[in-house]
Amino acid sequence: MPRPPLLTGPDGPSGPVTPTAAGARRAARPGRAAAARYRPRLAALAAGAVPVLAFPAPGVAALAWVALVPGLLLMQRAPGPREAAVRGWWFGAGFILTGMSWLLSSVGPALPLIAVVFGSLQAGVGLAVWRLLRPPLTVRRALLAPPVVAAVWLTTEYARSLPALGGPWALLGATQWQHPAVLALASAGGIWLVSAAVVAVNTAVLVVLTAVDPRPRAAAALLAVGTLVAGPLLFALRPAPPAAPEGAEEVRIALVQPGIVEDPQARFEAGARATAALVGQHPVDLVVWGESSTTADLDRDPAALGRLRALSAATGAELLAGEDARKPDGRISKDAVLVSPQGVVDRYRKIRLVPFGEYIPLRPVLGWVAGVSRAAGENRAPGSDQHLLPAVDREGRALPVGALVCFESAFPDMARTAAREGARVLVYQSSTSTFQRSWAPEQHVSLAAIRAAETGRPAVQASLTGVSAAFDAQGRELARLGTDDTGALVVRVPLTAPATSTWYLRVGDAVPLAAVLVTAGAAAVALRRRQPPVAPPAAPLVSER
Repeated sequence: MPRPPLLTGPDGPSGPVTPTAAGARRAARPGRAAAARYRPRLAALAAGAVPVLAFPAPGVAALAWVALVPGLLLMQRAPGPREAAVRGWWFGAGFILTGMSWLLSSVGPALPLIAVVFGSLQAGVGLAVWRLLRPPLTVRRALLAPPVVAAVWLTTEYARSLPALGGPWALLGATQWQHPAVLALASAGGIWLVSAAVVAVNTAVLVVLTAVDPRPRAAAALLAVGTLVAGPLLFALRPAPPAAPEGAEEVRIALVQPGIVEDPQARFEAGARATAALVGQHPVDLVVWGESSTTADLDRDPAALGRLRALSAATGAELLAGEDARKPDGRISKDAVLVSPQGVVDRYRKIRLVPFGEYIPLRPVLGWVAGVSRAAGENRAPGSDQHLLPAVDREGRALPVGALVCFESAFPDMARTAAREGARVLVYQSSTSTFQRSWAPEQHVSLAAIRAAETGRPAVQASLTGVSAAFDAQGRELARLGTDDTGALVVRVPLTAPATSTWYLRVGDAVPLAAVLVTAGAAAVALRRRQPPVAPPAAPLVSER
């Protein structure tokens, strides 16, 4: 009887193997290979959650400067460019899934889909890290990698910030909202420059940790230190936004927060009581109510308008109400309505709506989401133009207001437009009651601080359920009402001179556009290097006669 064959491996025969055992081992190998492939990808998915801890509400802002390192390390150690791109994708999916986990109640099962789609943008980051940082590292690549990786990251942030794709949220620079010295970068290049600085430092730290040669380590360390001090240095050297002329240095703004009230009429009454309590207590120049503070169409509901006119007359200040009502055309819109004792002065209709919360993109295809979540049952009607509201203070002096509604605080360009048109103060009306016990309220209010630093204008936010807060022109918090507070918060808001201008107001989104160009250039160079060299044409054969 013949003996079973021996299975020979790299170290010699491993012993007799029966056909059954050989099949089992062959079946086991793909399983081991799959596990080896997916372990680092799952690690990348988990690493994507680390930077989220630097955002509100965890708020470990210092972590942002090193939080990307675990994910970047996994991309750097990938066996090839394709796997590096895949790990970047998984990292991006983990970042979106964790950073926007509070959306689960409104978008339901669409959240993983959103994470996968937007996470795919980070594949380019993985590819850039692998190409620039795979060993052995040189001084040239140690200095080139931080700005290039930052540019690729910024390109992905800019892409997912387009209104057609939903809009900006969880931009990495927002982790620094409580640090005005760092936000000085935002006054120069917008939130985009802060994001770029954070990514550049993370990349430089990776070089310091992984380079064998001390020279690239030293170069990366110097670059990281220089980037870290750029914001504070700019903050120290650049003068604060100039104050307004004597007699108009500040305004008193009352932010009304009625609390969690499900019934619209009860919510209106709570806001009215908080406003009436100001009479005889605090002289104010403007009273601001939150988004959806009334469901009455104030152009067609004389009783509701009459109440607001009476409150304006009693307080001696104009009142900015948040109207969430069905209009004569049958569609619902959200408006910021400025009311004086004489009636409606002007209104602004929200232009940029919340995906799924206020409309469902491609509703014929994705409308099913409304049946399994709290997504919008019908699409709200967006406005068509952005303009200032012509408010006046209690002395009758002009106080042009850049009034924007809730989600619009996420868009740098809208605050920039308002400031360039002459807004003296940015006013955001908000409602995050759907996400009351999540990180969303803190993440949302942080955006007002960033818009203030970008534009050199003070910014306030009034929310139905918190957080309501005020920030000066450098993004420093002046006062707040938390999510457990109710009532009216009166805050003195310092005004800046009408002609105040930051570099961001002048140059706009030059930083992300430059990042797109750098990314495109880096991609072109990488593609050219992949092309096989073209062999010179063979010399023709010459026959001698």
